[in-house]
Amino acid sequence: MELRAKPNAARRATRAAHTAPPDPAEQAKPAEQSEQAQQAQQARQAEPAEQSSPSRRGRAVVRRLRRTALAVLVTAAVVVPVSAAARPRIPAPAPAVLAPLTTSTLDRAYEANRANAAEASRMAADHGDRTRAAADRTLAAPSRHFLSFDGRGQGQAVEVLGDLAHADRVAVLVPGSDTTLETYGRFRAAALALHNRLNQFTQLNPLNPHTAVIAWLGYETPGTVSTTVLTTGRAEDAAPHLKGFIRELRGVVGEKAHVSLLCHSYGTVVCGRAAQGLDVDDMALLGSPGAGADSAAALHTSARVWAARGADDWVANVPHTHADLFGTTVGFGTDPVSPAFGAHVFAAGGGGHSDYFKPGSVSLDNLARIVLGATSEVTRA
Repeated sequence: MELRAKPNAARRATRAAHTAPPDPAEQAKPAEQSEQAQQAQQARQAEPAEQSSPSRRGRAVVRRLRRTALAVLVTAAVVVPVSAAARPRIPAPAPAVLAPLTTSTLDRAYEANRANAAEASRMAADHGDRTRAAADRTLAAPSRHFLSFDGRGQGQAVEVLGDLAHADRVAVLVPGSDTTLETYGRFRAAALALHNRLNQFTQLNPLNPHTAVIAWLGYETPGTVSTTVLTTGRAEDAAPHLKGFIRELRGVVGEKAHVSLLCHSYGTVVCGRAAQGLDVDDMALLGSPGAGADSAAALHTSARVWAARGADDWVANVPHTHADLFGTTVGFGTDPVSPAFGAHVFAAGGGGHSDYFKPGSVSLDNLARIVLGATSEVTRA
């Protein structure tokens, strides 16, 4: 609401009285003068409230912009049809048929998925899609270890960094929007940064725990500029797959291994939907627009729930609300870093939305401590 100072005739009359010669008629009206003086005094007292400070006006503008943005996004998510032509489907082989994952079948799974990625690269090249062909070819390198690979559509992949067969500390990363096979390199870089930091920490640990990091691109992520990123639909579709993967993972690493689920951006919505009964020890929500729950308790998980947000993360400006409109859930609920949510909030430094796994960052160090179980060393926000 725009605030304006109101014109005040009484104040102007009072100023004029100080500059004009005395008027005998006015001198004969002490009661009227007294009334005018009172009006002028009241106007002076009200003036600071009417002339709102710049910071207050700025906050009001931000609130209006947030409400307007939310209204536009809700409308788009519910009623706006997608008019742009969909990208043609890229041909790719069906995923390899694999035996149930165990320590003894890991190497065969790695080999089969590399072969599948190589075939997907050839098919994409024949289709004329050089970008996808190059991405798939990179994933087919002999040094890569995939538990699963699917080159169809946006593509999905689950990659292991480290020796999973002997790991007693495992981190599973769940990405957010715009993560596909073509952008997979950015997601893998985050997993690799954590893997390297864990190795540095364990070299200083006399117990020398064995660690592994898993980059889980096991669902079709929404586009950042899309209607799907505003709703829980993709997360609801992904949650059963994440649950199934964690069950498979336990078949490899056993029940005694410490498993941490590290979820970023829209990935926190996926983790929130999968949380109930999920066999993980820690769950970290990073740069979260909301986990689809009003509190950590509402996730119905036995895991310790952590949350962090960098000082320069734009997600802080996302309205934390949710509404059911025309059968669609829009928004993701309470801010996970707020006291009302009840998570263990840890320091993430001054980074932005994509900086939680940045080498040398406060957030990366704290995530490594969570994975290693060194929770007393995690710096709190």
